[in-house]
Amino acid sequence: MTSRSIRTLLASAAALLLATVVPAIAADPSDAAASSAASTSAAGSAAASAATQFAHPLFVRGHAAAGFIQPFATPSGYGPSNLQSAYKLPSATAGSGQTVAIVDAYNDPTAEADLGVYRSQYGLSACTTANGCFKKVSQTGSTTSLPATDAGWATEISLDLDMVSAICPNCHILLVEATTASFANLGAAVNEAAALGAKEISNSYGGSDTADSAAPYYNHPGVMITASSGDSGYGAQFPASSHYVTAVGGTHLTTASNSRGWTETVWSGAGSGCSTKNTALTGAASFGTGCSKRAEADVSAVADPATGVAVYDSTSFQGHVGWQVYGGTSVSSPIIASVYALAGNASTATNNYPYAHSTSFFDVVSGSNGTCSPSQLCTARTGWDGPTGLGTPNGVGGF
Repeated sequence: MTSRSIRTLLASAAALLLATVVPAIAADPSDAAASSAASTSAAGSAAASAATQFAHPLFVRGHAAAGFIQPFATPSGYGPSNLQSAYKLPSATAGSGQTVAIVDAYNDPTAEADLGVYRSQYGLSACTTANGCFKKVSQTGSTTSLPATDAGWATEISLDLDMVSAICPNCHILLVEATTASFANLGAAVNEAAALGAKEISNSYGGSDTADSAAPYYNHPGVMITASSGDSGYGAQFPASSHYVTAVGGTHLTTASNSRGWTETVWSGAGSGCSTKNTALTGAASFGTGCSKRAEADVSAVADPATGVAVYDSTSFQGHVGWQVYGGTSVSSPIIASVYALAGNASTATNNYPYAHSTSFFDVVSGSNGTCSPSQLCTARTGWDGPTGLGTPNGVGGF
């Protein structure tokens, strides 16, 4: 964060956001809080095997008050150098030749321009359609016939693009926009991303636990796919509960006077739980998850809006544009997809890979996202736990 006052502001605003922002915009995107307030009709389309349930990524604009205030005039929240430092990443030297795909619904008409503002602000090289670094397509691969614009989803798209830039500035970025927010259309967008050559695909959305057989979009050998675990605390959600993805939880990240320079605890909103639909990862068998089937999460990264990240978005949402501070596992999913890109192992790795390299993580050992049994599904401990999985990246050795 840029100042102590901003940290204090964000901390005081977090409860307000969870109480007032999410229900007010439950029709808008992200994995963030697969909220029970979100209905199938509000989510867009029920044409798929199961419709996703969405809320907006959690955020702070200006200062805490009843409703939305003004965005920040200049960036606040963590930027690329903060995130790269916290997770000891080779972002300056790795990632060339990798394409990270972002899958979201609807169209963000200012996505490329906003990406340019973010990258320029932080001294990152330009990533444009013209230089071949950035590409935006529909779920069918069209560059001209794009979905309808949705301002809420546009904020999610800006967040996702900015996080890829922050973690892997040398990566190419592919944005695939689904026609609606249904599993069928979002899944088609995942398939298109893989067909277009992306080796890492991030999904910052989610809904009720669903069988892979009912939504068979995430099984792409040689492609690492991440999905947000959710922002409503304990309770499994899909596609994070898929057997074929890396489920990404969330933390509260702050600077510290230790050898790392940072410390993390569980973010109280991070999703976790046991799927009742999908088979467990073989790699997790010796980690005592407490789940007979698929356990969430596998790994994690910063997600608490009280220690949020800087994002630039100029598609007006409820009258607000500019620099904003975001949180939610909408943040952590594209971060982890981009760490996979830095590692460059997608062609041979699987989502079991982190479990075979569990010492290559910063273990998160305090905090919880609620009360449940067995306790490791909600409460941090040494080794694997539900809200943070194996922990957060300590370089790229776990990926």
